[in-house]
Amino acid sequence: MPHKVDIHVGKRIRQRRWLAGVTQQQLAEVVGIKFQQIQKYETGANRVSASRLWDIADALNVSVAYFFEGMEAEKIKTDAVPDNIPADLIGDKEAMDLVRSYYAIPENQRRRLFELARVLSDVA
Repeated sequence: MPHKVDIHVGKRIRQRRWLAGVTQQQLAEVVGIKFQQIQKYETGANRVSASRLWDIADALNVSVAYFFEGMEAEKIKTDAVPDNIPADLIGDKEAMDLVRSYYAIPENQRRRLFELARVLSDVA
């Protein structure tokens, strides 16, 4: 059974990879491993060694600490999250695609879109 830290790190690898628009194959090639290994890291099935995590962080242009961000927040259970939001937002491909697309929009238009989304969610 995978350790919760391995699962968290794997989710963060997947999240960053999606946000960067990088496929598992592309990441694997840069790091020098097979894409199946990336799949295993992302699910937490295999642990990522320190040196491999360093290489992945470098390939995805983040610090190694990025992969551990949010560990404390996962310990805190909250009832404030609405039922229509997936429990694993980072693991939701649609949500991550939306975030990547959102940040591809120029900043001034992004602000307008954000305000529109806020208004629409208030009236829903």
